[in-house]
Amino acid sequence: MTRKPIEAWLTDMDGVLVHEGQPIPGGPEFVARLRERDRPFLVLTNNSIYTPRDLCARLAWMGIDVPEDRIWTSAMATARFLADQRPGGTAYVLGEAGLTTALHEAGYILTDNDPDYVVLGETRSYSIEAVTRAIRLIGGGARFICTNPDPTGPSPEGVVPAAGSVAALISKATGVKPYFIGKPNPMMMRSALNAIDAHSESTAMIGDRMDTDILCGLEAGLHTILVLTGISTPADVERYPYRPSRVVSSIADLVDEV
Repeated sequence: MTRKPIEAWLTDMDGVLVHEGQPIPGGPEFVARLRERDRPFLVLTNNSIYTPRDLCARLAWMGIDVPEDRIWTSAMATARFLADQRPGGTAYVLGEAGLTTALHEAGYILTDNDPDYVVLGETRSYSIEAVTRAIRLIGGGARFICTNPDPTGPSPEGVVPAAGSVAALISKATGVKPYFIGKPNPMMMRSALNAIDAHSESTAMIGDRMDTDILCGLEAGLHTILVLTGISTPADVERYPYRPSRVVSSIADLVDEV
């Protein structure tokens, strides 16, 4: 099937544009070309810790100039989902500024008094007291939402537990499974497309993981491009029952296509 030409771009951040605090060759040039040609684009991340302003500053420090309004996080997708589902609702949140700010901006009240939702996101240190409170609130009828299913995340010292692992703990204690908003839920892609008024048939998703970025893009009907600068390898591509539209060495290979 012949696809429409690519007019809009979605790209993962870690493993595509940056790696361990350093820009991946081609990353700054790719973003600069998108801006120069005035192409619709968003940088996506499942990490819900940081606000777009935080991420904008972190990327700028690495020489990648991404405006705040071109960044889309699982926290923002979660806030939009909840605002659509239950406008002006209440939530008990386990997370940091990226998540609490997004929910406040969506009109949510944060409370531990009979909330509509328990919302679990990423945090640098999970409090057992907060996890216990979440378990009790879910047991009392609060709906369970998690920003993303990632079981671990990176740190300078090695992997650390991430939202997916803590969600499993809470689920084991309550018997209630969360609804995950971030990748690979195609809702993350659809909310991103809506944010830039783009269409799936003419949008590409660039990612470094077959099990999140590529799966998510595929299920949302996007053109999918796997880069080999992050998690997935050429051997991994052969192991999955689905394939990306293309595999390239790095985002540097895509600069001239914008």
